[in-house]
Amino acid sequence: MSCVTARTGRQRQRYEDNMRLVSGCIPYRWKKGKVDKKEDTEEMIEVLMVSSPKRDDLVFPKGGWEDDETVTEAACREALEEAGVKGIVREIPLGRWEFRSKSSKDSSSQEGWCRGYMFSLEVTEELEAWPEQKDHNRQWVNIKEAFRLSRYDWMCKALEVFISVMAEDIKLRNEENNVDSSSISVLDVSESQYVSSKCYKRTTSKQHQSISSRTNILSHASQEIAIHLGY
Repeated sequence: MSCVTARTGRQRQRYEDNMRLVSGCIPYRWKKGKVDKKEDTEEMIEVLMVSSPKRDDLVFPKGGWEDDETVTEAACREALEEAGVKGIVREIPLGRWEFRSKSSKDSSSQEGWCRGYMFSLEVTEELEAWPEQKDHNRQWVNIKEAFRLSRYDWMCKALEVFISVMAEDIKLRNEENNVDSSSISVLDVSESQYVSSKCYKRTTSKQHQSISSRTNILSHASQEIAIHLGY
């Protein structure tokens, strides 16, 4: 059993403009997969999604941002509690979205609105047991499956930005290392800044831009990059 317990209650919950502040992440990993009939393999990205209690859809780990933690620490905590993973979090958010909580979607009240920040998190450790294991099953999927399984429009938009960020990372690593993309490897934890027992923080000075549609994203990426992203 996990020795870490999940936080409960909303005594320390942050609010802004009468909205509950939420932090979450898109956990990802590199995995080798076949790319052609010749049995050639390529490293491709998979993302981790979790099930919701009493619902059929899959979502990315997220939850309330509390007043004794930073927004990235909250994202890492939610990844640990809901999905049982630790990793390297990118400090620049994928974006900020406003949405209604699923419990208040059918209400005409102004209550129930959330302002959520999403981050990318490169998974370096996957636990066998985690705090909310009874409520959340986890599932690794490719990018196409993630779009199909994402029930909420704002999560699809976060995934679109994630794709553009990863495509830019692949391009920059190729340019800096002057090597084939097939030799790209996961950045070692020792190269990143330690944050807590839950995650590390990857620092970067380059701001990324949101691309409005998957079509635009793929038109900006080469075929080689598209293969890496599971297309």
